[in-house]
Amino acid sequence: MRSVVNLTVHGIGATNRELDPGEDLTWVGVEQFERVLDAVAGRRDVRITFDDGNASDVEIALPRLLDRGLTAEFFVLAGLLGEPGRLDEEGVRELVAAGMSVGSHGWAHRDWRRMDTEQSAREITGACRALAELTGRPVSRVAIPFGSYDRHVLAGLRRAGVTRAYTSDGGGARPGSWLQPRNSLRHDLDAGWTAHVLDGRPSPVLRARRLAARAVKRTRGRPS
Repeated sequence: MRSVVNLTVHGIGATNRELDPGEDLTWVGVEQFERVLDAVAGRRDVRITFDDGNASDVEIALPRLLDRGLTAEFFVLAGLLGEPGRLDEEGVRELVAAGMSVGSHGWAHRDWRRMDTEQSAREITGACRALAELTGRPVSRVAIPFGSYDRHVLAGLRRAGVTRAYTSDGGGARPGSWLQPRNSLRHDLDAGWTAHVLDGRPSPVLRARRLAARAVKRTRGRPS
């Protein structure tokens, strides 16, 4: 397999919590979500991931994944479990029992480029440790909040023993790469969006822009 497409789901359907500014842009309807699942069922070149640990992961997504024989990786916010509209500990265990994978999205949805040493330890090492204790399995994969990273963040993740880091850079990915770009489902997605993301080939200009943007992120320093 030469490349894969990583999809990111955030929230599905109605929510009973106040969304952060801009969060509604990546919140999709149930029918939109089902259409995406139908389009990827049986495709080995597509990976499904979930961010933020929303309650819809278990209430809406899990039964629909199981109905189609699909598995997914759920990146959970360890410090927000049990808050209104979020997964609780039992929900995380239910995902694992159903054959899903659980990774870390950090502790409290911080920008990892703007943390001090103590915050970094909790967001990266502490969150992975807490989720490992909860699931009874090693947790060594992370999804970087807000897709915000630089060379210092990446170096810290490697030092912490992270075995794969997912971003939100868009485009395809090499299956075995340590750093994996993803494509977020959006509130306005339709059949055209799905076909474009899954099977469309980016223009040379778009591909060059994505590669350049990733290179800048990998090499830049801390924000001033």
